[in-house]
Amino acid sequence: MSRPKIAKSGNKGFSRSPVSTRLSACLIVKNEEQRLPKCLDSLRSLADEIIIVDTGSSDRTVAIAKKYQARVFHFEWHDDFSQARNYAIAQAKGKWILVIDADEALERSAFDTLQEVMQRDDCLAVNLLRLEINAKQAPYSLVLRLFRNHPAITFTGIYHESIDRSVVSLQAQDPHWQVLNVEVPVLLHYGYMDSEIQLKHKYEFAKQLMHKHLGAFPNDSYMLNKLGALYISSNEDRDRNLGISLLQKGLLLIDDNDRQNLTSCEIYYHLGLAYHQNEDWELAKQAYNQVINLDVPNLVKLSAYLNLGNIYQELNQKEAIAYYEKVTQIAPNFAQGHFNYGIALKTSGRFTEAIAAYQKAIALDPNYADAHQNLGVVLMKVGYFPEALDSFTRAIQLHEQQHNYETAEILRSALKEFT
Repeated sequence: MSRPKIAKSGNKGFSRSPVSTRLSACLIVKNEEQRLPKCLDSLRSLADEIIIVDTGSSDRTVAIAKKYQARVFHFEWHDDFSQARNYAIAQAKGKWILVIDADEALERSAFDTLQEVMQRDDCLAVNLLRLEINAKQAPYSLVLRLFRNHPAITFTGIYHESIDRSVVSLQAQDPHWQVLNVEVPVLLHYGYMDSEIQLKHKYEFAKQLMHKHLGAFPNDSYMLNKLGALYISSNEDRDRNLGISLLQKGLLLIDDNDRQNLTSCEIYYHLGLAYHQNEDWELAKQAYNQVINLDVPNLVKLSAYLNLGNIYQELNQKEAIAYYEKVTQIAPNFAQGHFNYGIALKTSGRFTEAIAAYQKAIALDPNYADAHQNLGVVLMKVGYFPEALDSFTRAIQLHEQQHNYETAEILRSALKEFT
């Protein structure tokens, strides 16, 4: 994703290994024994070599890496992600480099697409679509993680490190270089499935490093965006207002060029979230519409459409239907989109269409408890009582399996009145 130019090179003078293979996958890790096998399994049939840079593991991470025939290196951690990334890519022998984290995995269905872009002579780097598993917001993001093993490409940034500065510089020198977008899911990110304790630790760690980065580079719009987003995720009004201020500052600092579109997209989206939380409906709608108007892939805009639908649904306005329908068109396999579409249709009395929407959500996610429950409600409204009973029964089972015991009991008690 695009960021402002940063003076610091961050390469620490690492020299590149000679190119001798097709694709090198590079990871920096610490204490990742639980997640590393899934990541490395996903790389097996695409990567020609795997580079693991360990920054101080005390568990079985290194042993697991060696089991997968990874080339393992050790690097002393200095609270600077770009240093570790640059050391990792300096070891790569591949013509191309894929940067991936231990809490991510490659989507097998995207392999052919990746092979195609790596065959293009004019392609310098590739934005990969990442699916955020269990994310509460923004199920898709674009991350610049696949690039040529070019000696001028290095990472900058203490946290949320990026190769963007290098890429912009190379394109300025040689305009034939292209940065492509792969608009099918390539990376699956499981970081949002961490425990509350892990997430809180990540929050504090990220905040510390982002403040450190902004101390050195106070006008980095991308980092202002990320820190602002972190603050608005808090339940405290003071943190949310601080987040809004950081986002607004970041927006003012963005250059008016195409490479800043993804950063602008994120800032407007995060502002929309903050205004939404404050129930400033008009400001939230304006921010989300700014996202929609930007020239970025539709899947990146998905959450803006979804949240606009949510606002209109909260206000009990029929415009929600059109926004949710757009979500289902952009991402036909996104179960939540069909579920929300069903809610809006039900609210408008379009019960037959609502049933179809809920059934589609269930077909995509058979364990979607709320979809089974809402389907039961609509089936009952149109007089299909046996089918409604089946849906409610399944919803109760799923709520209990998912430890939503209070919801299951409320639904069970309500069901007794109809049986």
